[in-house]
Order: sequence, then C-alpha cells, then structure tokens
Amino acid sequence: MKIATFNINGVKARIEALTAWLDDARPDVALLQEIKSLDEGFPREIFEDRGFFVETHGQKGFNGVAILSKLPLEDVERGLPGDDSDEQARWIEATVVGKIAVRLVGLYLPNGNPAPGPKFDYKLAWMDRMKARVAHMLTLEMPLVFGGDYNVIPDAIDAAKPEAWVDDALFRPESRAAFRSIVNMGLTEAIRTRDPRPGIYTFWDYQAGAWQKNNGIRIDHMLLSPQAADVLIDAGIDKAVRDGDKPSDHVPVWIELDA
Repeated sequence: MKIATFNINGVKARIEALTAWLDDARPDVALLQEIKSLDEGFPREIFEDRGFFVETHGQKGFNGVAILSKLPLEDVERGLPGDDSDEQARWIEATVVGKIAVRLVGLYLPNGNPAPGPKFDYKLAWMDRMKARVAHMLTLEMPLVFGGDYNVIPDAIDAAKPEAWVDDALFRPESRAAFRSIVNMGLTEAIRTRDPRPGIYTFWDYQAGAWQKNNGIRIDHMLLSPQAADVLIDAGIDKAVRDGDKPSDHVPVWIELDA
C-alpha cells in the first residue's frame, strides 16, 4: 500500500499539478492539506473518475484536509479532539483495509507565526491535543500513519539555512520539543529511517529563488506507529514535482507498506 501526503496549496489552483502527480505516482492513498475549499466545493468528481474514494474536512479559503483512497474508507472522523471551540479544519482520520487495516490521519499543523504570540500559543496547544490523541490511538495497537504538513523543522539538518529560521515558529525550541515528544511516544519518522542525510527538503518558498538555490526546509512528515513501522517497505520524497507547471510550494512525501 502506497500512502502519500501532499500540501497542495489550493486544490483548485493546483488541480492540473495534482492530477498529473496522481497519474504518475499512482498512490493508493493521498492525504491532502491546504485544500482551501468547503466540502461542497471540492472537485471530487475529478478524483472519483480516477477511482478514488474522497473524504474531506474543508474550510473556505484556508486550511482544509482531504483523503483520496483507491480502497474504501471506513470510520471517518473529522477534527482534532480536545477543543470544541476550534473551527479550523486541520485533522481527518479514516481506516483503510488492504491486506491489513491501517488507520490514517491527515493533518495540517498550525504555522504559529508570529512567535511569540496568540498564533504560536495555538500551535503549541494544538500539538498538546495531538499528543493526547496519538496516545489514545496507540492503545489500538494497530498500524497508524500520521501524515501531513507539520510546520515543524525537526533539526538543523532539515533546513538549508537553519540560522535564518531561529526565531520562526517552525524552528523555535518549543515547536521542536513538542514534535520530539510526540515522536518519542514510540513513533517512527519514516523518511529518516531511509535517508539520514542533510539536504532533504519538502518545501521551497516561491520567493527569492528558493527552489533554484535549493533553499528548502523539511516540514512534511510521515510518523508511523510500531505496527506500521514493522511493515514499512520504503519511503521517499517526490522532489521533481516542485519543478512542474504551477506547482505547490510543497512536494509529496510517501511511504510503502506491506499492507
């Protein structure tokens, strides 16, 4: 089972880039972030015509997450528990059954800038809620995949110019510590199990020739429960997508499971 995560930065604006990647990469499941569309406005027919089941948790103009799956999706849940007042569409869960059942989470973690400030406080509180949800889900003792745009640069090697990010919410010590505390619950960071080298990025800003200079950061991650890590076959980043026509500023990250 090939599972990918892709911050598409507007599903309608990037529909040609997204469908070209889907046709080429052929994932069984695609977790999408920043769809920037209400559920009723999501262009689901384009994906259904390609054989995908579609589940969305949308929001007008901002945020929004979706799951596209070649296999039926069961037990879909929307929204991160822990704060009934939170109306931002950043979390979606579903179970997909191939050879075994896998519980999927597609997430779009808050950016948090400017930091310090209310947006940074929201980011850290959201990560606390995520940690509580992960702890609960780990009690299921089943393969779990947490894929998405985490808006966290885990380590200095995950940025071409780490010194430029010191005061940014993506790289502040509090964000990195919160990320580590989630990983340290027993999750495996899929990309780093396959490639520990520096210079591996998933995001390049549209400004200042960042792509051309390879001035990137790695903020899109796939975290796996022990049961998912046990069946991990491979993991990678589809970097070439960033060089396509009207690309997202992110590129897809994928894993392959024996599932």
